[in-house]
Amino acid sequence: MNLNSILIGSEDPQRLTEYYTKLFGEPAWNQGGYIGWVIGSGAMTIGPHDQVTGKNAQPGRIIWNIESADVKADFERFKEAGASVIKDPYNPGEPGEEEGMIATFADPDGNYFQLMSPMEPNEPA
Repeated sequence: MNLNSILIGSEDPQRLTEYYTKLFGEPAWNQGGYIGWVIGSGAMTIGPHDQVTGKNAQPGRIIWNIESADVKADFERFKEAGASVIKDPYNPGEPGEEEGMIATFADPDGNYFQLMSPMEPNEPA
């Protein structure tokens, strides 16, 4: 199997489209009310959903991650583009270390997403 995309449902997909276009540039597609971007080898799509209203009441429940070779530089670029910062870049294991950085943002619906330094998955025991 291969996890290759996420769909973010919204009662106001246009607002999210405007927000993410500032961060990722023009969408790769816009079909039938679903707008999407290719980010690395995956994709993120925004669309209407009849079971979603208002802001996300539990934004930490699902957090999607974007791998970045330079979290601090991409953090500044996102911030300058208007991204809502939840947490500045930090290293959860070794404070002050430049490797293993994470920065957290929220979109206008309150969904969290993060920039993360490349990390290798652990080998199964």
